[in-house]
Amino acid sequence: MDDATGGDRAERVPRSHDAPAGAGGRANPATAPAAMAAAAPAATGLSGPAATPDGAFGLPLPELAGENVDRVSLRRDRLLAALTMIAGLALAFVIPFALKAGAEFFLPVTAALVIAVAMVPLLEWLERRRLPSPLAALTCVVLFLGLANIALAAIVVPAARFFALLPERIGRIRANLAPLIDFYLNVEKYVDKTTMKLAIGSARHAASMAQPRQAPPASLVELIAMSAPPVFIKIFFGTLIVFFFLAGWTRLRRRTITSRTSFDGAMATARVIQAVVDDTSSYLGTISLINLLLGALVAAMLWLLGMPYPLMWGGIVAMLNYVPYFGPIAAAILLALAGLMVFNDIWVAMAPAALMVVAHLTESNLVTPFVVGHRLTINPIMILISISFWTWVWGTAGALLAVPLLIIGQTVLAAAGKPDIAGFLFEHGTLDR
Repeated sequence: MDDATGGDRAERVPRSHDAPAGAGGRANPATAPAAMAAAAPAATGLSGPAATPDGAFGLPLPELAGENVDRVSLRRDRLLAALTMIAGLALAFVIPFALKAGAEFFLPVTAALVIAVAMVPLLEWLERRRLPSPLAALTCVVLFLGLANIALAAIVVPAARFFALLPERIGRIRANLAPLIDFYLNVEKYVDKTTMKLAIGSARHAASMAQPRQAPPASLVELIAMSAPPVFIKIFFGTLIVFFFLAGWTRLRRRTITSRTSFDGAMATARVIQAVVDDTSSYLGTISLINLLLGALVAAMLWLLGMPYPLMWGGIVAMLNYVPYFGPIAAAILLALAGLMVFNDIWVAMAPAALMVVAHLTESNLVTPFVVGHRLTINPIMILISISFWTWVWGTAGALLAVPLLIIGQTVLAAAGKPDIAGFLFEHGTLDR
C-alpha cells in the first residue's frame, strides 16, 4: 500500500510539471519552452529574488538600486552646477554696469575701504600702545589727510602752473620736432592740425586772459572749497567711512569670527581676514615705499639736468607707477612733452624721459622682485584685465584701485576655493574639484 502510494507520488510529480496539452490532449510545441522555464524554479527548489533579476514585489536588487541612486545624484549635482554657473555668469555680466552706473556711490566707498584695510596694521600698532580705538582711527585719518595734502601741494599745484604754459611753448616744441617732422610727413600733418586747434583755442581764450584768472588750489582745503558740492560730499563721505571702519575694526573682526558655529569655521574666517589685511597692506606699503624712492631718484636726476619743478615730476612718476605697465608709459610721454617745452635741443629734450625709463626698468626688474618676492606675484594677464576693467568702470581712480582689488579678490578666492569650470565642462560635470 505504501509502495503503491509512493509510486503514485513519484508518477504525479513529473506529470504535474508536464507541458500543458493543446487541443486534443497533445502537447503544444510552441509553448513547451515557456512551460519548462516556468517549471524550472519549482523543480530546483529556488524562489524569491534569486530566481529573477527583480527582488521582492518587483523592486530592484540592492546593487542595482545603489547604481540608480548614484546616477540620480550625479544628474542632480550636474543640474545644480549648471544653474550655479549660469547665475554666476549673469551676475558677472550685470555687476559691471551697476558699478559704472552707481560710480557716485560705489567709487568713494570702495576707495575708502581699500585705504582703510591698508591702514589696519598701523591701527593695530597704535592699539597695542594702549591707544583707544576711536583715537587710533582718528590718528590714522589725520595722517592720511596730511599725506594727501602734501602730495597735492607738491604735484597738482606746480603741474597746473607748468601745463598752463603749453600754448606759449608750442613754437619751441615745433622747432624741436622740426627734423622729425621733415622726415615723417604724417607726423607733420598731425602736428599742424594740433597747432591750429591750440591756436584757435588760445584765440578764443584771449578775452579771458585779460580777466584775472583763478589760481590753482594750493592745498587740499582750497581744493575742497573750490570744488563742487558733490566732490566735497564724496571726500567727506569717504573720510567718514575710513574713520568708522577703523574705529570698529577690532569689534567687527571679533564678532565675525565668534559668530561661526564651529571651531574650524572660526579659524578659517580668521585666516581669510588676516590674509586680506596682510596682503593688501603689504602690497600698498611696499609699492608706496618703492614708488617714493623712484620718484625721489627721478627728481634728483631731473634737478641735475636743469628741469624745472623736479619735485613735481618725481611725484607724478611715483603716482603713475601705481598703475602697472600703463602708468610708466604715461609718465614717459609727459616727461618727453615737458622736455620739448623746456629745452631747445631735441636730444636734451628726450633725456628726462630716457632717464625715467632707465630708472623704471631698474626698479621693475631688480628692486621690486627682490623686495616683494614671490608672495605677492600676480599674473600679468590678470593685471592687464583688472586695469582694463576698472578703468572702464571708474576711469583713472579705477586704474589706481585695480591691483589692490585684484589682490583682495585672489586672497578671498584662494581661501574659499575656486569653482572647477573646466571639470564641469569636460570631466565630471560638477563645480567641485
